[in-house]
Amino acid sequence: MSEELELDVGRVAAGGACVARAPDGRVVFVRHAIPGERVRAVITDTTTSYHRADAVEVITASPDRVAPPCPYARPGGCGGCDWQHVALSRQRALKAELVAEQLQRLAGISRDVVVEPVPGDVEGLRWRTRVQFAVDRAGRAGLHRHRSHDLEPVDACLIATDDVEAVGAERLPWPGATGVEVTAAGSQRVVHVSGRIADLPDVDAGLVVNDRPRRVPHGVRHEVLGRSFDVAAGGFWQVHPGAAAVLAHAVLDGLDPQPGDRVVDLYAGVGLFASLLGERVGPTGSVLALEGDARAGADAARNTSDQPHVKVRTGTVDAATVASRVGRPALVVLDPPRAGAGVQVAKAIIGLAPRRVAYVACDPATFARDLKAFLDAGWELPSLRAFDLFPMTEHVELVAILTPPA
Repeated sequence: MSEELELDVGRVAAGGACVARAPDGRVVFVRHAIPGERVRAVITDTTTSYHRADAVEVITASPDRVAPPCPYARPGGCGGCDWQHVALSRQRALKAELVAEQLQRLAGISRDVVVEPVPGDVEGLRWRTRVQFAVDRAGRAGLHRHRSHDLEPVDACLIATDDVEAVGAERLPWPGATGVEVTAAGSQRVVHVSGRIADLPDVDAGLVVNDRPRRVPHGVRHEVLGRSFDVAAGGFWQVHPGAAAVLAHAVLDGLDPQPGDRVVDLYAGVGLFASLLGERVGPTGSVLALEGDARAGADAARNTSDQPHVKVRTGTVDAATVASRVGRPALVVLDPPRAGAGVQVAKAIIGLAPRRVAYVACDPATFARDLKAFLDAGWELPSLRAFDLFPMTEHVELVAILTPPA
């Protein structure tokens, strides 16, 4: 029988769990709890320095506790959502606390943070336009349990959009498949299947199998601020319906590009920022978009094909490339993956002496680490915005504007 503890729950920690203290003195990271509660928790994992646990009974409840709308968001169930048991307003306050704590601990600055809601979800549900399902040996599609490769078969996902759910991937057989990704943008739907699958179920969607197109459409088209963006199946695009427009506005407003400006867009993806910045700087300016993934780079080239002053280059974003191959831009966009840009890339950008840098971050800890490099060089942080692009989870998106010493 698993060990059970009664715990007084403290602050939220990175990863979505809350911090408590076990009788043996070890830290306990408790899921399905809220700061201020007293809970009965079952230990799920133990190391020499900490425990992990699930709250299975609430002894003293937080006023922000709600009934999880999803039946799979429970101890031992699906690991996709961290906070379905937390009122939406408190979720955003907890995310703000996480960002502020990382800024203080890793960048050495105190900053009040407000996490802004984003149009496009339904009270924190129905926002995910791309869902990756794992498939077990019986051909059942589902989602992984928390910190596990074990599968939780599900009939439906409440954070998926209605258009994703219309495909019904969770309720169809996928014998031989290892994964099924469903992407939808309005009536456009694409299913991307991986593995050795012989008999494909009939789906009302485009179909790509092991990166080979089988039936159109092979990707989806998004409209953002008056421009169209084609994204191939399996390609990266923000999953919240309102994300691209909100982030684009934040970057454009923060950078304030002018006609004739030279811009470098690092980790450019399919060209969202590069294309919109290209409109602002015009043909007398230039945009160099650098992206490491060849498929995304190909999408970016298509999405900017009407802008000869926007150049897309496929290659690794590293300190040497930034220092010697991107010229002397007035503006820089930095939109790295979760691992962050890294201190050396940050220092290389500092060496370019741009007028402004827009850093788009999906991980507060790696952002704070990189931010410290700018702050240590005398740069300032005049603007930091946080967006709730991932309701019901602990994840948050940041847009920071950085300026050099006066």
